[in-house]
Amino acid sequence: MTDQDGVGGERTRSSGQTVTTGPSRDGSADSADATTAGRHGRDTEPDARTAASGTAIAVEGVTKRFETGPDSVLAVDNVSFEVETGSIVGLLGPNGAGKTTLIKSVLGMVVPDEGTVRIRGIDVGDRPRAAYANVGAMLEGARNDYWRLTVRENLRYFATVSGVDPDSVADRHDRLLDRLDLTEWADTPVRKLSRGMKQKVSLASVLAGGAEVVFLDEPTLGLDVESSRTLQRELLRLAREDGLTVFISSHDMDVIETVCDRVLVMSEGRIVADDTVDELLRGAAGGTVVVESPDLDADALAAVRERFPVTAVEELDWGTRLTVEASGDDLYGLMDVLATAGVTPERLRTVEPDLEDVFVGLTREGGR
Repeated sequence: MTDQDGVGGERTRSSGQTVTTGPSRDGSADSADATTAGRHGRDTEPDARTAASGTAIAVEGVTKRFETGPDSVLAVDNVSFEVETGSIVGLLGPNGAGKTTLIKSVLGMVVPDEGTVRIRGIDVGDRPRAAYANVGAMLEGARNDYWRLTVRENLRYFATVSGVDPDSVADRHDRLLDRLDLTEWADTPVRKLSRGMKQKVSLASVLAGGAEVVFLDEPTLGLDVESSRTLQRELLRLAREDGLTVFISSHDMDVIETVCDRVLVMSEGRIVADDTVDELLRGAAGGTVVVESPDLDADALAAVRERFPVTAVEELDWGTRLTVEASGDDLYGLMDVLATAGVTPERLRTVEPDLEDVFVGLTREGGR
């Protein structure tokens, strides 16, 4: 995991590993002295219980409060969850829900007031270097790459920071460049690339050393539709074929719905939902029906309102558009009411709740 303040100086890894760069004003890495934890040393072995259970990330009772007294803010409130090895888990929440503080607490960038975090069975408080030895992260708002270096040089640099001989993973770098559509730009300085291309370089850099667990904060930010789909395909492939564990925070519901095996929803510092996308959708409130007809007069509207919640009425040039909460067998009842009222629908469509609807409902109501 890397974070850079953008103008040279110091880059840090959550494991406490540090790379000191030259005083370049443009973020170039003219020299580096890295202290890294070995990937295959005995200190990196997970305990037998976690290895057997396949748990990559275990968070228990994590709480973080900022400030004290009346001005204190409870950013994370007794959060617990586990992420299985090789799975992709999404984190959703409105601004201010505590997502960033939670991620930074898991990564060791923020020290929680209470609770424990274990990565691959290793307590991050007791043995941080070992716990984070195979962890990578791409954080929103961080300059995750050195812009004066080329794309390929960044991959080699971050492999080295991870304690890996870059020559030994050159083939892996070629595959990443190919699958992320970066081959053509491999020898181009990152500063010359578009924002979306830089985002893809950041992901490639996170994966350059063979990280087994990665944290991605808004990974599709700045990407066009095709680039976003490319990234999603690569994440799914890495999880399926290489057993990569991915913890992803995003406001892009399509990304979460497409790639995630499971979704955590945060609101006011707490986890208010933890389930698969299908189960979240299945447990959502029923869908809606939109009816358009010239026959929807006041009497017809009153008849519908007696039986169903009406969420919107809109006058059109040629008639009325009515939005009603109804799904399943309720549709038959709605059709009966409309027929009895003498309404012939000119247009009728059903709208099922999507993940965004579920998210809004959960965060508005404080979960279920």
